[in-house]
Amino acid sequence: MEYLAPETLDDACRALASDGAYCLAGGQSLVAMMNLGLATPERLVSLRRIAALRGIETATDGALRIGAMTTHAELAGLDEGTAAASLLAQTARVVAYPAVRNRGTIGGSVALADPAADYPVALVALDGIIEIASDRGTRSVPARDFFRGMFETSLAPGEIVAAVRLPAPRPGTGVAYEKLCVVAGDFAIVSVAAVVTVEENAPGTTGARDTDIQVAVGGYGMKPILLSALGRLDDPVGAAAQQLASHGDPPGDHRASSAYRRRVTPALIERAVAAARENSRRRPLRARERS
Repeated sequence: MEYLAPETLDDACRALASDGAYCLAGGQSLVAMMNLGLATPERLVSLRRIAALRGIETATDGALRIGAMTTHAELAGLDEGTAAASLLAQTARVVAYPAVRNRGTIGGSVALADPAADYPVALVALDGIIEIASDRGTRSVPARDFFRGMFETSLAPGEIVAAVRLPAPRPGTGVAYEKLCVVAGDFAIVSVAAVVTVEENAPGTTGARDTDIQVAVGGYGMKPILLSALGRLDDPVGAAAQQLASHGDPPGDHRASSAYRRRVTPALIERAVAAARENSRRRPLRARERS
């Protein structure tokens, strides 16, 4: 196996253009696959020296651009000043364990597209954009279109995830991430990311109303399921459950049966939406991880 550690993105893209080339980000998944003989790279291209793939940029309007080599630990420490940053920080804090969070990267997790992973759910709920680079140039794909199935994305041969972009959230937006797993740190049985925008009523009236609710569900299918257009409904959780039903039965595996996933998901959606509503009125809370 040939090992390369380029220092520029252009050099990395050229190195990955050959057949049998794999890129190495944090190595938390690829190295394990290599140990099991599931991946046998002819050329291994490390991204660790490429400064252009690191860092978190925050625009004045609250939009974020996160380099693919940013670690889970760095994201867990994000300032939760905006809804987008808050949901990403909540999600990062319940990814695996400290040792994995210190090495694993958001780009590696996104490119792997494990159906039970945490970031894909959050990025779909936030209308995130995936920046893709190759020796042919760069392109951007909405997160909802990027994830296509189990370990399947819109990445073409020779392409890598370069960054993730999150648009600026609207005023009055709250977020929450709920994750149900067998033990803390495990992959999710089901996970839910909720983004709720609450509009205060006009002066002289009381209460508030939801203007938009967007929910993404992970672990219920081969890719994140987006449940949208739920705002202003009397029963957004019930409407979300009806939308889920149109996607058929969730899978059963060693973590949980299909019937168990169907039973617990509506409750997880209800908790996430309620927490997002509450967080829209005050500084967001940490994510809750249930085991």
